[in-house]
Amino acid sequence: MDLLKTLPIGLYLEEPETWLHRLDARVKLLWLVSILITPILANSPWRFSLVLLLVGLTILAWIPLRVWRQQMGWLLAICTIMLVLTLILPDGLAIDYQPRLPHTSVLTQVDPVPEAFAIATWDPPPATGYRYILFHQGPIRITQQSLELGIRLSTLFFTLIYGTNLFLLTTVSEEITVALEVLMRPLRWFKVPVTEIALTVTLALRFIPLVLEEVQNLVRSVQTRAINWKKLGLRGSIQVWLAVVERLLKNLLLRAEQTAAAMQVRGFTTPNTHRVDWYRLRLRLPDWIAIVLLGAFWYARWVWGGDS
Repeated sequence: MDLLKTLPIGLYLEEPETWLHRLDARVKLLWLVSILITPILANSPWRFSLVLLLVGLTILAWIPLRVWRQQMGWLLAICTIMLVLTLILPDGLAIDYQPRLPHTSVLTQVDPVPEAFAIATWDPPPATGYRYILFHQGPIRITQQSLELGIRLSTLFFTLIYGTNLFLLTTVSEEITVALEVLMRPLRWFKVPVTEIALTVTLALRFIPLVLEEVQNLVRSVQTRAINWKKLGLRGSIQVWLAVVERLLKNLLLRAEQTAAAMQVRGFTTPNTHRVDWYRLRLRLPDWIAIVLLGAFWYARWVWGGDS
């Protein structure tokens, strides 16, 4: 098992360089924030359109199939399971629904209305065809509430995970840092440590491959020992995995300490006095086109994406 290849979370794709790579990091960051914000109070078609947008961007960018096939497959499988489970589980509204009109037996017991008072008759409004219970067969019951909740959970989970991963896949971590620092410059007026926050984000992005590598090494070490899990039983298996998790935390803390020591040895004590210009961001024609499309994206969300 190679987690760095089968689960490329937070990794940067160096080759091939697509048109998504060449876009300005600030523009891509604004698009990412918009994709993550617009599902709030949005209707179901808009949520599905965001999923299709992410899949379409992946295909149009000519990202190799080997990079996103397995990850998107697992993610779609998880979202489908979430949707199915939410559909068949109770929707949380424990209400006994009663008919709006009384039973026919009650109607027969009521005295007839005298002719003097029977002046006008009331015609009921035409039926709209709305049904709260969409499907009910045995213990399985699908309602409007469970359907809406399933769509919200599955599409939001896919948008959050895959949208962020697509951004990290096509943007260098140092370029993300520069973009964050540029966009957060107005916060310096409020004494917010913008440079320190940007440096922390850079170190966090660089630390993700180290975490995957440590997990991969520990899993391989457990596999090479050929442990008989049946003889260990449930309690013994839990103890083994607790020991593995404890070792993982120790290794990660050791890696963090080594990184901090390496920065101190090189004299990198404060980011304000040791600034490194990794990238110089500059807006080009494709970036301006992406900004215009972002405005059209928000207009479409305002007009058609609202939850009625």
